Amino acid sequence: MSTNRLIYLPLGGAGEIGMNCYVYGYGPAGRERLILVDLGVAFPDMDGSPGVDLIMADVSWLEARLDRLEAIFITHAHEDHIGALGILWPKLQKKVYCRRFTATIGKLKFEEAGLPIDQIITVEPRPGTVEVGPFKVQFVPVSHSIPESSALVIDTPAGRILHSGDFKIDHKPVVGEAWDDSRFAEIVAERPVKALMCDSTNVFSTHAGRSESTLGPALTELIKSATGIVAATTFGSNVARLKTLAEAARAADRTVCVLGRSMKRMISASEEAGVLTGFPRTVSPEEALDVPRRNLMLLVTGSQGERRAASAQLSRGKYLGIEMKEGDTFLFSSKTIPGNERDVGRIWNAFSEIGVNVIDDQGGKYHVSGHANRPDLEHVHRLVLPDMLIPMHGEHRHLREHARIATEAGIAAEVASNGMMIDLTGDVPEVAEYIETGRLYLDGTALIGSMDGVVRDRIRMALNGHALVTVILDENDEPMGEPWVEVMGLPATGLGGRPLNETMEGDLAEFLEKAGRKLLRDDDKLEEAIRRIVRQVSMEEIGKKPETTVVVSRLVAE
Repeated sequence: MSTNRLIYLPLGGAGEIGMNCYVYGYGPAGRERLILVDLGVAFPDMDGSPGVDLIMADVSWLEARLDRLEAIFITHAHEDHIGALGILWPKLQKKVYCRRFTATIGKLKFEEAGLPIDQIITVEPRPGTVEVGPFKVQFVPVSHSIPESSALVIDTPAGRILHSGDFKIDHKPVVGEAWDDSRFAEIVAERPVKALMCDSTNVFSTHAGRSESTLGPALTELIKSATGIVAATTFGSNVARLKTLAEAARAADRTVCVLGRSMKRMISASEEAGVLTGFPRTVSPEEALDVPRRNLMLLVTGSQGERRAASAQLSRGKYLGIEMKEGDTFLFSSKTIPGNERDVGRIWNAFSEIGVNVIDDQGGKYHVSGHANRPDLEHVHRLVLPDMLIPMHGEHRHLREHARIATEAGIAAEVASNGMMIDLTGDVPEVAEYIETGRLYLDGTALIGSMDGVVRDRIRMALNGHALVTVILDENDEPMGEPWVEVMGLPATGLGGRPLNETMEGDLAEFLEKAGRKLLRDDDKLEEAIRRIVRQVSMEEIGKKPETTVVVSRLVAE
């Protein structure tokens, strides 16, 4: 009996939306050869990760096994699948395989980070095959909301895996490749699929998905009927939607101006890779100022309420000289990702105060999802007929519901969340072991661990404020002058109307006057006593216990 096993280990993306990072392995237990699929990011929020720029999976488990890692494969160029590539690649330093458009985006990231772009290898779709270690990997075109998205066929001695990536069933996607059942029928006929790892994002949507091509007439009608400037935002990577919006603008006799670096870069990369053709002519922001308002269409970044994106800046006033006014129209041609409702609402309200007419997707009239809905997922189950199904790309409730649907259809299924290693070798998936997983934060230009305490301390300071205490002792360990307290993020006065810092300084001076020589000579105990007094006074005066930093300076006799 073979001692080799086939394993699947999500490090990110299982039990959450974003931060996709999946490991496959084949070989003797504990010595498997490994490949990594996707290296994405998630985006922070002010509640749980204030000040953080990006969140990504902790790849420490892989770093400890670099001698066994064969290669990295990227399914498509959405940030939640490729966004961490330029940040984490220096830790892994393995060749990256992806299709042409994805490679174009990946090389831009490598150039910005000063990394060798020759490590990104462009791969042709199936039957093109990449052979690394015991794996043979093929890229299978699927339709999604970004060009050249792919599922992966991963062949191993223990069986064939189909990693769906992000997909939808769209036979007329405007930009990119159409969904084709025959591709998957051929895959199954060639070799049965042992395990299907499948997108679960829209498992709760019970209606069949709609094609991107169905949006054109409604968008054209909306834009033609609008007065003043029309601005529309969508995901910058959804170049099919951008083309649909731009063509609708042209049909309404409007000139198109693109605002936002990421959107411009995505259009440029799409044209460079040859996946986007016939995009209507655009003008610069300077040229747009000379276009009559009724003849101008803006395509802007910031569909999720990002504070520095073009949408938010337009809602706050002028952006590059362009200003939205009463009677103009702003369209969200996008779905608000759960968790971003507050930021999107802030922009909506700001436009409303100006008098701008704000329109959302109105139940699908101006937006269609890039992910397969439940009927489409069930169609893929029947088409692929896998021995087992492992749901991925979704919160835990999505994974559990997807597994339930598969089980009811007679397919063995297992809910695998981040860190859960699944053994796929037998007839049913089994949990092999649990791996400690975590998150990495890009905080400015520094990469920090989620457990390092940096963000935790930041949150505590945001909630409780901060007090800085400075005490100076002479060479005889006697206090020199009064202690000095500075407070930040705290009310200036306490219950008695007296300045809070002066109340703290008074209590500290009294304490130091009575403190014994032994305590004054012990920095650790002295700092702890001062910290305790400051927090106690603050609690009595304002009902808060601030984070407290104590600086004890000692003069040394010459």
